[in-house]
Amino acid sequence: MKMLYRTFTQAESAPRFTRSLLGVGMLLASSMPVAYAAKTELPATAVTAGDNGAYQADNAWVGGFEAAPLLDTPAAISVFTDALIEDQQARLLSDVLKNDASVGESYAPVGYYENFVVRGFSLNSASSYKINGRTITGEQNVGLENKQQVELLKGLSGLQSGVSEPGGVVNYVTKRAADVRSVTVSTDDRGSGYLATDVGGWFGSEQQFGLRANFAHEDLHSYVEHANGQRDFASVAFDWNISPDALLQLDVEYQNKEQRSVPGYQLLGGAELPHHASPKKLLAHQSGSKPVTIDSLNINGNFEYRFTDNWKGNLSASRSKVVIDDYSSFAWGCYGSDSCASTAVPNYFSPEGNYDIYDFQSPDDTRRNDEVQAALSGQFDTGGIGHELTVGTSAFRRVVDQRELVNEMIGSGNIDSEPEDFTRYDGPVQDSYRRLDSRQYGVFFNDRISFNDQWQTVLGGREVRLDERTFDAQGDTTRHTQRYEFLPQVALLYKPVQNMTLYTRYSKGLSLGGTAPWYATNSSEILAPTVSRQIEAGIKYDWRRISLSATLFQIRQDYQYACPDATPGEFTFVQQGEQKNTGLELAANGRATERLQIAASVAAIRSRVTGSGTAEYEGHQTINVPTLRASLYGDYALPWVDGLALLGGVQYSGKKYASQQGNVQADAYAIFNIGSRYSTRIEGYDTVFRLSVDNLFDKRYWRDVGEYMGDNYVFQGAPLTARLSASINF
Repeated sequence: MKMLYRTFTQAESAPRFTRSLLGVGMLLASSMPVAYAAKTELPATAVTAGDNGAYQADNAWVGGFEAAPLLDTPAAISVFTDALIEDQQARLLSDVLKNDASVGESYAPVGYYENFVVRGFSLNSASSYKINGRTITGEQNVGLENKQQVELLKGLSGLQSGVSEPGGVVNYVTKRAADVRSVTVSTDDRGSGYLATDVGGWFGSEQQFGLRANFAHEDLHSYVEHANGQRDFASVAFDWNISPDALLQLDVEYQNKEQRSVPGYQLLGGAELPHHASPKKLLAHQSGSKPVTIDSLNINGNFEYRFTDNWKGNLSASRSKVVIDDYSSFAWGCYGSDSCASTAVPNYFSPEGNYDIYDFQSPDDTRRNDEVQAALSGQFDTGGIGHELTVGTSAFRRVVDQRELVNEMIGSGNIDSEPEDFTRYDGPVQDSYRRLDSRQYGVFFNDRISFNDQWQTVLGGREVRLDERTFDAQGDTTRHTQRYEFLPQVALLYKPVQNMTLYTRYSKGLSLGGTAPWYATNSSEILAPTVSRQIEAGIKYDWRRISLSATLFQIRQDYQYACPDATPGEFTFVQQGEQKNTGLELAANGRATERLQIAASVAAIRSRVTGSGTAEYEGHQTINVPTLRASLYGDYALPWVDGLALLGGVQYSGKKYASQQGNVQADAYAIFNIGSRYSTRIEGYDTVFRLSVDNLFDKRYWRDVGEYMGDNYVFQGAPLTARLSASINF
């Protein structure tokens, strides 16, 4: 197991690792016996789309404690199937979530892990991401090669997750054992290389054992100069039908990624977007800078036992560990520019486009999440009223081990020119210490009560006990938070006809407090958790082979920000005031006709801050949240060429503010994408060719103008990108 944590530092290590992966993959592909469906009936099965190649999904895990029909789940859930992921040749979560109009990026640099905003609230790396329902560390770019589908629960998830952000939660569902042997190769217009294998089958005397293995290697030729990298991925999923009533499932996945992190731009003089900025330019480039290396290991297991036809128990556990060696030449602020000399904290580029260059070093930055959950679920009647009850308990722990950060200013540059190489920091790096130890314990229940065929109510809640400590480099406790909170969730459902559901829901959530930026008077302080509340109403309608939905929501949460102090240039990070987001979401997924399937969504969001004590932050839309966003993707099977389909779509974003004061605004934009898919047989093997061209008209736009760790950054979107792949099924 220790080998999984190894970081490849020598030039020959990655190719040797890649050859090993490919060798194992091809060996498995050639030696795997012809498999067939297991004779033992599985008590639980993986979630799959309604038919092969469909964009429409019928079920999701993220809305509760087990797979449930989307039509009967009183929550707004988006499901992105493996068919959609493959057709769009997605590699990153941002490639997947672009299909939901309620999602935006919030500090997602090329070469680093991604962060997102859902319904106008940022997701949290500590608690907003899951694999098979168990929480993982979000400071990683999760590999998609072994994922059956990606699920997004929008809004509060306190019942399901305990302490979590009000924006929502992302759940990755892994592929299970199946008779599959395939190889995929891919390249793009910049010469990147990608090779992946997917092999699996059932074996044993009664075909009771199942295996699924995925391996991938990717040579990344970034559209940003000097930012090439590489990625290696390996995963194994194991299924054991111990008996007709008992099932054991295990998943292990490991990924190593190395790539230079690309800094974002900042506002010129704090009041203007940069002019003539290029998405291909690497700011603060230093020829001797190291790439950011992220090693991630995710392990989870699930045991399920069916006591009777109506009752079953479930025990699951997981560990997620990420080690980040973060070395960056970072562009920030303008202390080195004369025009910024009068500002105490010039956390922006100068009006002339000057910026300071920092040597940032944070090696061995380790994040670990451990979680265990036990649940009992069953069905019964009381006085003619049906119950579907789940009760359980869970324990979760997150630890963060870090060294004192090195962030030394080494020189200055300008956005219009290549900076010179400066002498790097060569001083000592301090020992690692425990920065955070957060423990969460909970008991929960959820009861779906059916009064008749039309009316249902869902009553649930989780009692959370949070015990969280933060420490300084000397090991002294800087904060100790102990808190008990009951997080209720109540929903009412009405089904006028079998394929239509109307619902309303109330939820309460508890979120981790924010971290004060370095320039605040309470620098690096992690604030206490905050409470959020949500009301939501929606309608879902399955018409033929397409799912339609409309959702109204309102979310309230305490506002956290760097509040200007009485002394000019000084700030204190506080929880003061409230952010209220109100919105309407529309979505359609599935087959509009026999030959046309679509994935479409629209989101209109009004986001406001009140009671903050800083008038400039109020009375306008909050930073990085457009009032309107839309996404459309289509797949049309041509009638005159068997196996050929045209693909394409558009993403639209309205204007959005790039500052908390609302004095800088990024323009609206629309990005058009096209592609094709051709399915055929070559030498008796099923083969699929895919071509995708994103940003067809090479549009320049600001995809992300948000805030991160107290500072504002703006990132341009990717230029025109073409990718070609071929998948062969043996």
